[in-house]
Amino acid sequence: MIERDRPHAPGRAPERMASLVCRVATRSCAIPIGAVIETVRPRPIEPIAGAPAFVAGLAVVRGAPVLVVDAAQLLCPEPGRTGRAARFVTLRTAPQPIALAVDAVLGVRWLASEQLSALPPLAGAVAPDAIAAIGALDARLVVVLEAARLVPPAVLDLVDRTVS
Repeated sequence: MIERDRPHAPGRAPERMASLVCRVATRSCAIPIGAVIETVRPRPIEPIAGAPAFVAGLAVVRGAPVLVVDAAQLLCPEPGRTGRAARFVTLRTAPQPIALAVDAVLGVRWLASEQLSALPPLAGAVAPDAIAAIGALDARLVVVLEAARLVPPAVLDLVDRTVS
């Protein structure tokens, strides 16, 4: 991740972060490239009973069950929205990878630290731990996701019980 609060010395290039930029409903989101494993076509998803709405279920990716998080339900919940994701972005998370279901992968972009800011207090009401920062990219709002915090520990425990 980049340091957002440190002032830059005059003449010094700003810190930048390579990010995979995706479209999620009407929003753009950025994922630090170091957290991205790959992008793949969506796979069939098996729902998990008792999981929150943003958890689409489990899918088999590269021969292993992977938790699928619906990015649109996470960032801008919409009752009844399912099945529109065009890509899965598999992410490095502990204890195992997850797949983030997105509407489109727009490409890799460099985000400078001055393009990003801390999350305003009310904006965190949707997914407070999942959003690391917000900013602008090409005159559009971009939400930077924190891959390691997309899924709360209680949900990971539920998935472990389901898979076991």
